Order: sequence, then structure tokens, then C-alpha cells
Amino acid sequence: MPKMKTKKSAAKRFKLTGTGKIKLAKSHRRHLLSHKSSKRKRALRAGGLVDATLVDNIKALMPYA
Repeated sequence: MPKMKTKKSAAKRFKLTGTGKIKLAKSHRRHLLSHKSSKRKRALRAGGLVDATLVDNIKALMPYA
């Protein structure tokens, strides 16, 4: 049986925590920042966790994570 390939697009976007949860960086912080409030940009700076309903889908893309 050959090795399973990791989807590199998923590997670049997600990281696994020690307890098996999946971390991600929040979106909407690349451009058009002048009209967004400082509070909103500060909240986007912090990372987030993937919702529990999507964890199985993402782990399927990263078999060795």
C-alpha cells in the first residue's frame, strides 16, 4: 500500500494542537484594512480553532497530522 498524500493546501492553513484540535489563522486581514475598525483588526490577529463539526473533514486531508 503506498503512502497517502497530504493535501498541501490544508497543511499550510491548519496546525494540530497537542490535544488534537485544529488551529487556524482568521481571514479578512490581508487588504482593505483602512475601513475596518481597530477592534476588529485586533480580534482578527488572534488565531482560532476549527469548529468540531469540520474536524473530521480536515483530518481526512492531512492523514499524518
